Amino acid sequence: MRRALLVSVALLAAPQAAQAATVTTMVVGKERVLRSAKPVELADARRVKVGSRRCTVSGRTPLGLLAATSLAIRVRDYGSCGRRPADAASLFVTRIGSDGNRGADGWVYKVGRKVSSAGAGDRSSRRVRAGDRLLWFYCRAQRAGGCQRTLEATPDRGTAAPGETVRVTVRGYDDQGRGVAVAGATVTLGAATATTDAAGVAQVVVPAAGRLALGATRSGMVAAFPGVVRAG
Repeated sequence: MRRALLVSVALLAAPQAAQAATVTTMVVGKERVLRSAKPVELADARRVKVGSRRCTVSGRTPLGLLAATSLAIRVRDYGSCGRRPADAASLFVTRIGSDGNRGADGWVYKVGRKVSSAGAGDRSSRRVRAGDRLLWFYCRAQRAGGCQRTLEATPDRGTAAPGETVRVTVRGYDDQGRGVAVAGATVTLGAATATTDAAGVAQVVVPAAGRLALGATRSGMVAAFPGVVRAG
């Protein structure tokens, strides 16, 4: 009896298992979202197919996180990848799904708002951290340089009642993370839609109670990571 009591006390005192550290990852192709924003677990190492070989990459790099999705990827090696994650710095993504690089257009990634110049498998650069947002997208080279802007949609509040109006501000960010107001973007909140004005603001009427998905799109730009407004 005493032994059983001690075991019970020990179980109660044991710390709960820590939740796995994740990064919200989204992949946007030429014409559509190839993978909606979902959490991907960080890991010490993952394997990627490179030609007829399999190379090890750090699971805390943009390439390692991409490899953890269900998407088919094609990678080219400009170095000598192998069993060590440290040798994966020169791996270059040439195709995701059916969308392959062509000319100046091709796959890039953003951690947060900025396009990185570091290789996607380079573990010596800033590693992706738990809670970050990782966006892989098909860059269409712009005449002024860089890629098309990526959108962010920010509501003026996270909760509202059905019938109330939520102001959503949409901004587009260039490769360096510089944002501008985006006019003419379509904002969705659940089943409701609205269009941003010259200041990049849309007035959206909350259509119903519940947990409503918030999104923003505009032709020629990359769709925003989805948000949430709780209505009730």
